Amino acid sequence: MKVLIADDHELFLKGLEMILQASFPEMELKTAKDYQEIFNIIANEHDFDLVLTDLAMPGAKWLDAIEKIHTVLPNTPIIILSAVFDKEIVQKTIELGAAGYVPKTSSNAVIISAVNLVMSGGVYIPPELLHHSSNSEFALLKQIEEKNIMSGDAKVLSPRQIDVLRLIAKGRSNKQIAYDLGLTEGTVKLHVTAILKLLNVYNRTGAVAEANRQGILK
Repeated sequence: MKVLIADDHELFLKGLEMILQASFPEMELKTAKDYQEIFNIIANEHDFDLVLTDLAMPGAKWLDAIEKIHTVLPNTPIIILSAVFDKEIVQKTIELGAAGYVPKTSSNAVIISAVNLVMSGGVYIPPELLHHSSNSEFALLKQIEEKNIMSGDAKVLSPRQIDVLRLIAKGRSNKQIAYDLGLTEGTVKLHVTAILKLLNVYNRTGAVAEANRQGILK
């Protein structure tokens, strides 16, 4: 797995590098200290599996920068790691193509969980945001969180989630699933997030295995 991480604070960048290497020893890491350095790297290398970047950095306005990264690397998920926590900014980054937004105050475990979730095709949104958002897709994720808490052990996938899971079992990407089911790719990501949470697994392979064990896909 090849990952690009960027932050203009060297101490945080080094810390993030250590966290990721400890959890993913096989991960190949490239680092950048500002947006211009990101642009220079991705102009020559398009094989990144993930980009983790700070939001407020020198080199470009964050709005333009996130849009440019997503345009150059349209199939590479982007996670924002930022000290800025504003619901409108979070929503805007997701609308621009980011697959996750993690406050810098988060624990190491939360950062790693967010990486695992996003790499499995889900989307990570800070739980605090779910209680203050009327965005339709965020509202769906809020319902997922509430269902996960309220249903206890009786966690049942919805018919649409089972549809998504069947296509995951066939090896379909999120983009292919969105096309097949007539959904937006963002909504598919939220369904993937729900499936992983409800089945209590960490990736797509685990979801298929657990679904087969429970007889959900029969």
